[in-house]
Amino acid sequence: MGFVDYEVEGAVGIITINRPKALNALNEEVLKDLDAVLDKVDVDAVRCLILTGAGDKSFVAGADIGAMSKMTKAQGEAFGKFGNDIFLKIEKFPIPVIAAINGFALGGGCEISMSCDIRICSDNAIFGQPEVGLGITPGFGGTQRLARLVGAGMAKQLIYTARNIKADEAYRIGLVNAVYTQEELIPAAKKLAATIAGNAPIAVRACKKAINEGLQVSIDKGVAIEEELFGSCFESYDQQEGMANFLRKKDDPKKVKKVEFKNA
Repeated sequence: MGFVDYEVEGAVGIITINRPKALNALNEEVLKDLDAVLDKVDVDAVRCLILTGAGDKSFVAGADIGAMSKMTKAQGEAFGKFGNDIFLKIEKFPIPVIAAINGFALGGGCEISMSCDIRICSDNAIFGQPEVGLGITPGFGGTQRLARLVGAGMAKQLIYTARNIKADEAYRIGLVNAVYTQEELIPAAKKLAATIAGNAPIAVRACKKAINEGLQVSIDKGVAIEEELFGSCFESYDQQEGMANFLRKKDDPKKVKKVEFKNA
């Protein structure tokens, strides 16, 4: 699919932004390819996605500065909306998305990683929002998601200074969940994705929806969202078989078996 590759291993889909000569920088073509790949994911068969970048130097180095340097105000706003629409699509995607961040994650690269549910990175990863040094603001949700993830004070410091941070600091401030060597990163992402894919997909989807929607409202409205989604899991095969298996294990451990959840 042009600049974006997609492969499936079992119940895990792997999306790779493949523009290594440009350090996987985002331009309109890359974003269109990414949007098209997301549309082709079979969310009934695939239960977790991994998003990564080709090569070991860069996850996504940012948006294409050469392309942006010639934009008018209207074109800049339209480009921001185009990117934001796709990143919101990732954030709201029915199944979890893990960002496996290898190398540079600057500007749009940091922003696309933040639209994913979980971020893990290699020990050579570099994060930053360098936009004010280029005379612009973050345009793909950086001012919004970074503050939600690491707190307003830290987000303002990173954005106002345009300072890059290394993997260990990204872990310290909570921007990433874990740091691995470059060799360990993709195997670790696949292991995490397989663990998620092995759980009841209806429940995992409901949890993602509850967390995402609950963060946007008061706690009273948030728990109401959770109540509705909690109830929606009942009478499903996954709930009935999952609980039956637990009770079998409690009654007689020899009767326990691996539950094959069916997303139904």
